[in-house]
Amino acid sequence: MIHSAAAQGYQASADIYEQARPGYPEAAVAHLVDGLGLAPGDTVVDLGAGTGKLTRALIEHGADPLAVEPVEAMRGIFASVLPGVPVTGAVAEALPLRAGSVTAVTIGQAFHWFDASAALAEIHRVLGPGGRLGLVWNVRDESVGWVAALTRLVDSHVGAGPTFRSGAWHRAFDSTPRFGPLHAATFPHEQRVDVDGVLARVASISYIAALSEAERRRVANQVRVLLAGHPDTAGREEFVIRHHTEVFWSERRP
Repeated sequence: MIHSAAAQGYQASADIYEQARPGYPEAAVAHLVDGLGLAPGDTVVDLGAGTGKLTRALIEHGADPLAVEPVEAMRGIFASVLPGVPVTGAVAEALPLRAGSVTAVTIGQAFHWFDASAALAEIHRVLGPGGRLGLVWNVRDESVGWVAALTRLVDSHVGAGPTFRSGAWHRAFDSTPRFGPLHAATFPHEQRVDVDGVLARVASISYIAALSEAERRRVANQVRVLLAGHPDTAGREEFVIRHHTEVFWSERRP
């Protein structure tokens, strides 16, 4: 089952997501590919593939991807961007794949949305012996004052919903017998945008996209006020959204 905020938000904002979300730095993708032990032609399931941001990077490294994305609008954008790559509608907890049929599973920006225990059990099922699972997130760098203020603004709409920063997803790995320890690495990543780019980046967040039209306008106005008044951004036409790209991988246990 898809979390309601993800289902509603990403259905409404798929085109904005494709436009506004950054990809992943080459160093992070290379590290992921190396950690997963991928060779050209290996079958990789990109789970929660969205509009194919991570899928594209895997293809550049020679992987043979199969994308899984539960939100119809996201699949539509994916198919238009990567018309030669199969994409199927399914959830992480019930994959339409044979047991032991894939070399690796990757998940970009999505694992925190899953029922972690059920998803890990299903990923374990479809991976072959020695298969590996890779996770990637672009996480805004809150050591930057205006980015921290932007995060506080956005987080006021999250409520009790799942987030990467809560760490709940990580605890599932601490307790599972199905996967080995998580190997972790962090890479710097920057996204350069104008005012409209910042507004689109915020609009692409599921919790914001799921709001009413009036509430979305109010959030957009708050973002404009923040950019105009914060000492880090006042008077600027270009803004740098700094991220940490967090990369994790883990090997399937027998």
